[in-house]
Amino acid sequence: MADKKTVFIMGHRNPDTDSVVSAAAYAQLKKLLGKDEYVPIRGGKLSPQTEYIFERFGVPVPHFLPDMIPKVAYYMDSGVKPVNAGASLWNAVATMEAANTKVLPVVNSNGEYSALLNYNAFAHNILKVLDPETSTLFLTNIRLISETLSAQQVLTFNQEELFKCVTIVVADCIETFRKTLSLHTPENAVVITGDRKDVQEYSIESGVRALILSSGTQMTKELREKSEQKNVSVLISPYRSAETAMLVMYSAPVSEMADTAIKPVQANDTIRYIRDFLRESANRTLPVVDDKNKLLGTISETDLLAEPNVEVILVDHNELSQALEGVENYAIQEVIDHHRLGNLSTKTPITFINRPVGATCTIIVSLYRQARVPIPKPVASILLAGILADTLVLKSVTVTAEDRDTAEYLSNITNLDIDALGRDIIASGNRLGGRTALEIINQDMKEYQEGKFKFTVSQIEVEATEELLKRRNEILEELEIERRTRDALFCALMVTDVIKLTSILIITCKPEFLQVLELPRKEDNVFSLRGMVSRKKQLVPLLAEQIQRMTEN
Repeated sequence: MADKKTVFIMGHRNPDTDSVVSAAAYAQLKKLLGKDEYVPIRGGKLSPQTEYIFERFGVPVPHFLPDMIPKVAYYMDSGVKPVNAGASLWNAVATMEAANTKVLPVVNSNGEYSALLNYNAFAHNILKVLDPETSTLFLTNIRLISETLSAQQVLTFNQEELFKCVTIVVADCIETFRKTLSLHTPENAVVITGDRKDVQEYSIESGVRALILSSGTQMTKELREKSEQKNVSVLISPYRSAETAMLVMYSAPVSEMADTAIKPVQANDTIRYIRDFLRESANRTLPVVDDKNKLLGTISETDLLAEPNVEVILVDHNELSQALEGVENYAIQEVIDHHRLGNLSTKTPITFINRPVGATCTIIVSLYRQARVPIPKPVASILLAGILADTLVLKSVTVTAEDRDTAEYLSNITNLDIDALGRDIIASGNRLGGRTALEIINQDMKEYQEGKFKFTVSQIEVEATEELLKRRNEILEELEIERRTRDALFCALMVTDVIKLTSILIITCKPEFLQVLELPRKEDNVFSLRGMVSRKKQLVPLLAEQIQRMTEN
């Protein structure tokens, strides 16, 4: 995620066609208004009907997001600038100071995470180098030393070749220096001295890796020629010997001084999962990478105190029980719906559009027209399909004059025949072969709350109910599992016959509700819903009345 907020536009769990189309079309309106941060998503598997509509009109399907449980991506700092593993420790620390940060990710030349520089790791590794009892060597090369010192290069050889450096600052007599140098491999030695010609000459003759002349000291042409013959690099430091020696240690590649034990987390990891890792990490900060280990940013405990980089817009629902899990963790910008009001509450005022029309797609079309934004033909096509799908091709009791006028408007734009498209949509939704009972009840399931009781009602539209009645036991088994899992009063499947414009109800429930359920019984756990085709306007209000009667008894 960028630091700029992303706004997810989403329908309800197990979304139907109206829900998915509304999210996609409204996100497109936002983009046409120059707001690219709006992203359509869906929380469930597409129904065959929805899949058919998007594929037929060539509109990209909203991205699948199974839940809105807080994730690293929604809180991380993506603006962090890493340092290359080959950079000097000196430059890395300067970068940390400039950015006023206590950690700095280290990446390789491919942008892949390799370590995390923090002051704890830096201090630990520097102390090992400074410890006179251990004589710890450290990796560096001539280029890094030269850059760290801002040195004047007199001669350089094999600048990029890393070597295990030992720094020798000569303050003693020549004999003592000779003994000291004899304890080390000359190819690893970097000698720091001033204007002592004897030390310079012995260092060159011994073939040290580099000779650094402190305080801007010059070298004679004779010794320069000898250095060139011996392949001894010669640098002139503007600093005194002690300062030069300290800076040479800072020339080590940052990868040598960073903490490789801190493992990265991924953007899709949940906050719940990473909390323990955060608590145990240095400076309470972790690097964030993608599936290919490319650095995306960092996340710290401080980041978790800020507002997430995500907000949401709900379409075709306004009850949290129907929303994606975890949505309550984010600010809701808008709600656009045509269902009953639920128990939604927000911390701040929001745009709330709830109108008694047959489809949310009808409202989305009105928002295009209010904004004076032409509807792209593919988007107009799926909006027309969404209206027809949610209103049984304008035959449902929920249909309003506005739905009919909007459908005609879209039909003119797209040159699509309403009846012909409606038949295609109904046919696409009737493909039940090969689909499990679980898939059928989850295709368009909504959870409701009535007082202290919760219940679910799924709906599926078919051209004949006989096929599903043959699978009654299989469906009841899955409904009962769902009911027990949710501890619901009942779970039901409304099977709507789009030819006869009537429905049946397959239901599993607690005994006390079955006793008060006043519906014509067709067979065990199956009831007739004569003339009913609308879940929201006909069935759910009726079931709510039955629950109220049960509580009164």
